[in-house]
Order: sequence, then C-alpha cells, then structure tokens
Amino acid sequence: MFVRRSYFGSVLSLCLIAGIPALAQAPAQKHYEPTIASLNTHPLPKWYDDAKLGIFIHWGLYSVPAWAPLQDPEHPADGVGSTPYAEWYYNSMRNPGSPTEKYHKEHYGADYNYYNFAPIFNKEVKKWNPDTMAAIFRDAGAKYVVLTSKHHEGFTLWPSKIPNPNQDHLQASRDIVGELTEAVQKTGLKMGLYYSGGYDWTFDRGPIQTNNDYEAVQPESNAYGKYADAQVEELIERYHPAVLWNDINWPKSGNAMKVEADYYNAVPDGVVDDRFGIQHYDFSSPEYSKLDHISEKKWEECRGVGLSFGWNRAEGDAQTMSSEAVIDLLVDIVSKNGNLLLDVGPQADGTIPEIQQIRLRALGAWLKQNGDAIYGTHPWTRANGTTNQVDAQGKEVELRFTQKDGHLYATLLGKPASSTVLLHNVTAAPGSAIALLGASEQVKWIQKGTDLQVELPAALPGSYAWVLQLQPAK
Repeated sequence: MFVRRSYFGSVLSLCLIAGIPALAQAPAQKHYEPTIASLNTHPLPKWYDDAKLGIFIHWGLYSVPAWAPLQDPEHPADGVGSTPYAEWYYNSMRNPGSPTEKYHKEHYGADYNYYNFAPIFNKEVKKWNPDTMAAIFRDAGAKYVVLTSKHHEGFTLWPSKIPNPNQDHLQASRDIVGELTEAVQKTGLKMGLYYSGGYDWTFDRGPIQTNNDYEAVQPESNAYGKYADAQVEELIERYHPAVLWNDINWPKSGNAMKVEADYYNAVPDGVVDDRFGIQHYDFSSPEYSKLDHISEKKWEECRGVGLSFGWNRAEGDAQTMSSEAVIDLLVDIVSKNGNLLLDVGPQADGTIPEIQQIRLRALGAWLKQNGDAIYGTHPWTRANGTTNQVDAQGKEVELRFTQKDGHLYATLLGKPASSTVLLHNVTAAPGSAIALLGASEQVKWIQKGTDLQVELPAALPGSYAWVLQLQPAK
C-alpha cells in the first residue's frame, strides 16, 4: 500500500481494528417526527454511501416531441425561455420567438396542444419492456435508479388516485413506476422516485420567461399543497422508494417535514435530497456541476449523458459525453465523497437511444474491471494527484484517490505515454505490494524521494483509466 507517511500508522491501526468482529444487537426502529431536530437524526444509509452510481430517468410526454435547442444548460444563448432541457418542451414552446416555439409550429402546428402528446405516449409505451430497461442499468454498473414519477408537466407515470382539480387524463396507461420498480428490484438494484414538487404547470402554467419567473411560477395554493403532499404520500405507501428525490422546492402550502418524517418511518434506510426547501437533507444535489474538493457531507451530481435530461433527438456525439469523459466524471466525483446520478432520456416507447447505451456499456465494462476502486470506498486525505505522464493528445495524466479496507486506490485518468509512471507526492512503505486491477501480475515499484515510480505492464488490461491498488505489507 502506498500512503503519505503521516497517514501510514493510522491506516494500519484501522486495518487491525477492522479485523475484529463486533457483536451488537440491532436497534429498534426509530420513529421520526416532523421537526428538523428529529429529521436530522436520520443517518446516511450505508447502501447509498457505498453505491456511488445511480441512473436518473427523465421520461414523460416531452419524450414524444423530444427536442430542444443545443445550448449550454447553465447559460442558454436565447435566455431562460430557451433551455436545452427537452423535458421543458411545454414551457419553451410557449415562449414567443423561442427555437422550441418555431419547432413546434413547424412540426405540429401553432394550435397543437402539448397534452395531445398523451395518447401518443400511451400508445408507444405499450411496447416498453421494463426488464430490458432494468438489465441495461444493471449492466452499466449502477446500484440504484431514480425515475421521474411526475415532472413539471404534471403527467404521472403511476395510476394516482389523487384527482388533479385542473386537468383530467394526466396519467400513463401503464403503471410505469410499479413495473419498473419490480424489474429494477429483481436485478438487485434499489429503486428511487423523483417528484416535481416545486413546479406543476397544470396548477401554475407560467410560462417561465425570465429569471424572476423561476419563483413566481411555483404554485403555492392550498389546493396544490394538499395535492403534492397527497401524491408523494401515495408514492411512499405504494412503492416504498429507496430515494425520494424532490425537485425545485416544496410548496409552502404543503408540509415538507411531515412528508419526510412519514417517508423515513416507512423507509428507514431511504434518502432525501436537498430540494424540499427545509434545513434537512441526506445529500446535496448539484446539477451539471461537480465539487472541486472533498466534502464531508454526502453529495450527488445529477446530469444527462448529453445536454438534456429528457431525450433530445437533436443531440449527437458532439453534444454527448464520450465514454472516457463519463468514466472520468464518476472517478472524480467518488474521490470527493460524491455519487453520480447519470441521466438517460428514453424515447416515448421506453427505448434508450443507442448513443446513450454506448456510454452505459463502456461504463459497465470499466466498472467490472475496476469497481473495487469505486464501490464502498471513501475519500483519502486528498482527492487529486499528478504524474509525470501525458496522453496521446498531450493532456496530463492525473490521479484520483479512494480507499477501502486498508487499500489505497490511485486511478490514472488517461493512458500514459510511457510504462514508467511517476506518482508525485505518494509514498509506499517497505514491503508494500502494488497491483493493477485487471492484471495478473504485481507491479514493480521503487520510491524516489517523495514520489513513487511504478512500471506498468506492456499490455494494459481494458482500454482506459487504469487503477493501481496499493496493499499494506503483511
């Protein structure tokens, strides 16, 4: 195992302690009250901390037109009303002069109502095979899934018994939530649910056109507060989601603390995000944005494989992360105590576009070889490291560190130009062994001052981002 010198003694002590089994009686299930003090006693479940990779699914009526302009998600060139998020199609099509308004007129006509997509969606979804979808996520190496049960458009993917007072016929013809929950759980993955609490365009239609509208269009009527509370309570009772992922905010006319307390009492090892508008959460949720430091508090980056969460038929390879970039992103996030919630946008019939599946397959293959450096790991004393190597494009091959069970993992982000690699400011204790995940032989190494020099095999296993495992001397 290579470690920084000051850390070596404590690591060995932890290894010795870890080898002693502890006998403890399982505590009685805690009851949570709808107060911040009570909610804050909820511990982060080990399964979520260890999982590292989840799959987000944005799927709804917007999957029928499946279009948005190709722009930076954080800084759309045509302003707020022209987001590159295809799941915002209903809002964007109602912004005068927007690219989406022009697209909608050209393809469907100026008077074509967005909710006319509902019968088309319901016809297409008959073709969907939930087991096929779940297998794709399993093979990608994900440990949990989060599905949009209701997005901002108000269309539900489960047969809700809570009537919408403003609009009828806002449900999928299949119980997508229930069927996918069953399929996902059969593969051994956890199933979570997203709910749009902050926006429902059947209660406050907007549209959102300026930055000021982001808050102004959040419905706060008593009717909506009761509706949102009741729908999420229904989701909890029916499906017991492992993740309760709210978006935007929770209506002030609702009761976020009661919702969360009821959730924890029903699903003690569940987790909630930081978008309920109260001072409690299990993890923060930066969107298309990652941290530059190790966070003591658990976090989870959510982002699409491309520029949009929902499927955007306009996106190609240029707008989609490469397989290597997806791997880099996961490794970087995990080194800083985060999870990656990687989004896919299915077509209306539930088919995941091939451009997205290519990335998922590559990620799954990499994790099959290198998952020991990801699953169940914790941050080291630092996340980042450097080497003396550059790749074929002249980019410096950086390091990311994780640790688990007394082992330190150093992931090379890139393919070194030489098999002799110098890991800067890394020290290995005498007698330590270094392995390359996926390779059969140990790696030769020598200490050069404060740097560690390793000799990689001539034929590297896999195709990208190799992991060195440093094992303590026995």
